[in-house]
Amino acid sequence: MTSPTPGHAPTLLLVDDEAVFRERLARAFRERGFEVSTAGSYDEALALATRESPELAVVDLRMPGRSGLELVRALHALDASTRVIVLTGYGSIATAVEAVKLGAFNYLPKPADVDDLVLAFSRGPGEPTQVTEDFQPPSLARAEWEHIQRVLADCGGNISEAARRLGLHRRSLQRKLQKYPPAQ
Repeated sequence: MTSPTPGHAPTLLLVDDEAVFRERLARAFRERGFEVSTAGSYDEALALATRESPELAVVDLRMPGRSGLELVRALHALDASTRVIVLTGYGSIATAVEAVKLGAFNYLPKPADVDDLVLAFSRGPGEPTQVTEDFQPPSLARAEWEHIQRVLADCGGNISEAARRLGLHRRSLQRKLQKYPPAQ
């Protein structure tokens, strides 16, 4: 079911808030014979899935509004047979475990291309992806920087609100933001 067969094009729901990435990936899946629907948010994806439950889904973890993990739960509740892969640029073991517990079939870090995704759908549920030898986890300073950027984006750029959510003084957050992002 993970790849097209004569007379059957698997249905795929592709959910990512980055429009360019989403459409590039959708085009690549269509070229491989998949029937693709795209969505840029939780609500849009849920509306599409409610109309016609997809066989496969690729869901971005971080989206404005409700998260990809909430969407995994909702898609699994609609149709437990939907194979969902969570795709994220902010991967961690904790979120991978949580995604699989909520019903995700697999979990991949960005950047991932269509070949990576087709391969992940063909693996067993929760089977880990191959880790490349040159993969280096981000430094603690880099992880902190990315977390601050995500919280700031969630607050619409409001530094006072971001500082409150982070448990920092506003001036401390401003000083951290004035620094260059740490190297990977």
